[in-house]
Amino acid sequence: MAVECAEIRRHHRVGTKDVAGICLPANVKFQSPACSSVDTEETVEPYTTEKMSRVPGGYLALTECFEIMTVDFNNLQELKSLAKKKPDKIGIPVVKEGILDAVVVWFVLQLDDEHSLSTSPSEETCWEQAIYPVHDLADYWIKPGDHVMMEVSCQDCYLRIQNISVFGSECEVDAGKNFTKDKDLLSLGSEAELCSALANLQTSKPDAVEQTCILESTEIALLNNNLYHEGFKMAMRKVLSSLAPEKLCQAMDTHCQNNEMSCGSRENVSEESIPEPFYVLDVSEGFSILPIIAGTLGQVKPYSSVEKDQHRITLDLISEANHFPKETLEFWLRHVEDESAVLQRPKSDKLWSIIILDVIEPSGLIQQEIMEKAAISRCLLQSGGKIFPQYVLMFGLLVESQTLVEESAVQGTERTLGLNIAPFINQFQVPIRVFLDLSSLSCVPLSKPVELLRLDLMTPYLNTSNREVKVHICKSGQVTAIPFWYHMYLDDEIRLDTSSEASHWKQAAVVLDNPIQVEMGEELVLNVQHHKSNVSITVKQ
Repeated sequence: MAVECAEIRRHHRVGTKDVAGICLPANVKFQSPACSSVDTEETVEPYTTEKMSRVPGGYLALTECFEIMTVDFNNLQELKSLAKKKPDKIGIPVVKEGILDAVVVWFVLQLDDEHSLSTSPSEETCWEQAIYPVHDLADYWIKPGDHVMMEVSCQDCYLRIQNISVFGSECEVDAGKNFTKDKDLLSLGSEAELCSALANLQTSKPDAVEQTCILESTEIALLNNNLYHEGFKMAMRKVLSSLAPEKLCQAMDTHCQNNEMSCGSRENVSEESIPEPFYVLDVSEGFSILPIIAGTLGQVKPYSSVEKDQHRITLDLISEANHFPKETLEFWLRHVEDESAVLQRPKSDKLWSIIILDVIEPSGLIQQEIMEKAAISRCLLQSGGKIFPQYVLMFGLLVESQTLVEESAVQGTERTLGLNIAPFINQFQVPIRVFLDLSSLSCVPLSKPVELLRLDLMTPYLNTSNREVKVHICKSGQVTAIPFWYHMYLDDEIRLDTSSEASHWKQAAVVLDNPIQVEMGEELVLNVQHHKSNVSITVKQ
């Protein structure tokens, strides 16, 4: 079925043209791996997966459920021809208006004439659903009377849903109320392609370089998070201003609407009169436009640590669109002989004003060796320079969650047909569940959030590597898990919450081996340890 889902949208489509004052040019197209073409060099799955019953914010079905194909696994000839078969064209009538974000796919496995298994989002099942994000439409808004068109195939043995388009009700073609396939849709499909092509026509400069940039879904969600980028912009401005008290850093007007800045004016100034720039290094993981944001804050020399060529080309195009002189943004790995030793001085006689580190992984865990990286970074900062974030507070709460219990270990013998496999399988269970969405997790909070840990990258003696935390019980129940998340402080006033709705980070949880019965008004003592980037949380009995 075709769905509207804001959570899928923000992870697969960049929905903004302006990020903290940085204009994202029209000639750069961002895509997630699930949207990449069959013709790409790498073989990647043409879909992502999601447990739609738990997706944060829920979803809205815009079409009825429809059958894509039937495969008979007992028919060898059919299986052989499946990978060679030309794509089927399908058109599905829209039943509700909304934003077309994805096509959700699941399977009904027919075991015999009487028994079947369904991976539908409406079923209580261990399976997730396949998600095919929609992209490259001029308008994603659809309404009853429209038809969603798509091509379905099993090329290279992947189920592919491609060339998704919308056939508007204003186009006079008799499509009927039910979806049709193949020959009946040839005229409908060609009309839809023509409508889509006309709608996507845009005027552009003939010499404009078109660049497709493939980003992980978490990187797209990060690019959509304006609070994150505005927070860094404010924090960097404060640091740079404090380093130059006699003249506040004057931001270069690099908003999209300001096209009058003369980039050549700097060339007329003698080298002697140009003040020494502030050096800013961003060594966060993956794609980041923070170095470009830093470049808007005055006399700054920003360095990016992105590794992929397509990411570097994209950052160059964004810099160009925002009227940066070509020499403004540098790629740090081109200056480093050993890529494993990224943290070095910008020049033999210079130090960094700001170093940006990735402290939290998208999974919700602390990055490996982050405190070691912070120790090296502190030695590379000029007087008054800062590491971002300056410190991180870890928060958690006690919950009762049968879902986490059942998904973390095999429970008893009832669900395994009386076979006692739990003792063996549970030897391989992991102590911490990652990539959780607390906003949609089925659980009952038994306490209020409490601070569990402090990681201070600037002032290491404030770190709490081993502490006991008393937790007041607010509701009687069984404690089965301790979910946790982080507040990242860029300074004492600017904070990023990894559990917020706009966050690209997920949360994690420690699942207890044995539930603990608690009563309202009691106190539970947690022992929290942080050693070599690993956190352990145990209940003190």
